[in-house]
Amino acid sequence: MGPRQSFHDNLNNLVTDLLIMGDLVEQSIQKSVTALKNQDLQLANEVIEQELIIDEMELKIEDKCLKLIAMQQPMAKDLRKIATGLKIITDLERIADHAHDIAKVAIRLGSEPLIKPLVDIPRMAEKVQLMVKKALDAFVQENIDLALEVCKDDDEVDSLHNQIFRELLTYMMEDPKNISQGTQLLFVSSYLERIGDHATNLGEWLIYMVTGERKELND
Repeated sequence: MGPRQSFHDNLNNLVTDLLIMGDLVEQSIQKSVTALKNQDLQLANEVIEQELIIDEMELKIEDKCLKLIAMQQPMAKDLRKIATGLKIITDLERIADHAHDIAKVAIRLGSEPLIKPLVDIPRMAEKVQLMVKKALDAFVQENIDLALEVCKDDDEVDSLHNQIFRELLTYMMEDPKNISQGTQLLFVSSYLERIGDHATNLGEWLIYMVTGERKELND
């Protein structure tokens, strides 16, 4: 096997690791909000444990990226792909941090009766989870149009966040007893909104990888 073939095999392995990390992150988003909605403390603790695995994967992939750059000295698009991988794992790790934060809210609330059925928060979670998947698919397919779709999806996430904020604020104003839980649920909505921002970052990095240009999608 020649050095060029070895390089591309290592690059493909890097992409595979990145996608495995991305899948774990998507699971963490889904599990954290399901734990909150169903008040499932065991599931919430699974998210917290899974975050440690994701952190380890970030370090492993980062090490692979740096070794490829140092030992193979890639040029042009190959170098951008590795640089994009380094950026993507950072955003994925931060998304996992936010899922961890949501799981901690679920644990803090415990079995306390919810002040309202959770409808829009799970909708936000589904949307941002899909955004992460789309962004990673765009990375694999080098699909700029799919990356741009992620930006459009983020507008809907922001709209849901604003809607949740107004609704929870009304609940807290109507009854001060709702303030503590309402504040925690506002935190959850904010974490999901930030996940949407990180997913948009993933789309930006894909566009950079393909074109070599930085395009701001996160207005």
